[in-house]
Amino acid sequence: MNVLEVERLSVAYGAIPAVEEVSLAVPEGGLVTVIGPNGAGKSTLLNAIMGVLPSRGAIRFDGAALGAAGIEARVERGMALVPEKRELFATMTVADNLLLGGFRFRRQAGGELERVYALFPRLKERRAQQAGTLSGGERQMLAMGRALMAKPRLLMLDEPSLGLAPLIVRDIFRIIADLRATGVAILLVEQNARAALQVADRGYVLETGRVTLEGDAGALAGDSRIVEMYLGAG
Repeated sequence: MNVLEVERLSVAYGAIPAVEEVSLAVPEGGLVTVIGPNGAGKSTLLNAIMGVLPSRGAIRFDGAALGAAGIEARVERGMALVPEKRELFATMTVADNLLLGGFRFRRQAGGELERVYALFPRLKERRAQQAGTLSGGERQMLAMGRALMAKPRLLMLDEPSLGLAPLIVRDIFRIIADLRATGVAILLVEQNARAALQVADRGYVLETGRVTLEGDAGALAGDSRIVEMYLGAG
């Protein structure tokens, strides 16, 4: 069963189309990636699915149409988005940032907090530290951990490797792969096509707002067009 189904989704900024007729699906417990160049419409796609941007087309979550449901209603249903800019509360501690993410489950916040700390031991070490003093990798971990505090059924990640050193990128993708074991479905938007296709089950290639290629992630990683455009000759 698919937890998310998107059918012919279109988004425009005024008269300028940003996403055109995009269809995709994320199965329960699956990891699906959308890759493509900068400016292809990947972030716009995630923001439209989350209800941040108005769109045309159909979005179904657990088989039910979301229609005009707002962001809060989508969070209530089990959707979570980790935005590209992470949007942390810089002057608040790591622990307080996490607790804000779990505001819907205040009575169970302690248990959720320990589960997040188990996934991200570094956050536990820095739980009393202000979020604004963390490294880039730690901020990304905190943004992911905060989203997980809401116990989502679908976690959407927007460019989690952006601006991070290669060693930290490897850690982030290892954590993303580990998240699958928790049962959460993941929709991953990435410019780092190689890393994304290594952890995903299925992939979609987005170019100038349209899906130009889709299929099994392993098959895409071996596709000559993908190798030439995104992975390099090696």
